[in-house]
Amino acid sequence: MQGMSERQYAAHVGLSRGAIQKAKAAGRLVLHEDGSIDAAASDMRRAETTDPSKTRKPPAPKLKPVPEAAVAAVGDTLREQGLSAPAVGGGTTFLQAKTANEVLKAQERRIRLQKLKGELVDRARAETLMFRLARDERDAWVTWPARVAALMASELTAALGDACEVEAALMQKVLEAHVRAQLDSLAEIRPGLG
Repeated sequence: MQGMSERQYAAHVGLSRGAIQKAKAAGRLVLHEDGSIDAAASDMRRAETTDPSKTRKPPAPKLKPVPEAAVAAVGDTLREQGLSAPAVGGGTTFLQAKTANEVLKAQERRIRLQKLKGELVDRARAETLMFRLARDERDAWVTWPARVAALMASELTAALGDACEVEAALMQKVLEAHVRAQLDSLAEIRPGLG
């Protein structure tokens, strides 16, 4: 066989065998003496005799648009690692996206390893513990004036003499006012774990 069979030529040009048989019957293919198809000569003849408006163009691949947030995240990840990132709206290459993905995977593995080693704690748990500690501290200060007011009143009475007696109830009232004022000012502080 000098040239290609119908099947081989169909695969060569990307058409069905039936289409090749029709082209052969219409005389648009160049054949060798043994009936096989001369590929190069047939390609030229088909190009000359085929109406371009009737040719099928391969469908363009349907690509989903990438959300701008995803492109921005790729850029942020690359910049964090000191790598070149695409300009805003400039598009991201496949290599840049793949690099950002590998960087994120490495960061995720590092964080997982730090958690396993006990170097990192859960943020929600840390906030809960911090809140509980602050509440316990506040409760201790709120009850403090009631515990020490009588003792302080007796010490002041002893220091000033019996002529100037300090009442425990008045001492407790004054201490509570000052402690609450201090606690109110401390409540304005908002610690963050960010």
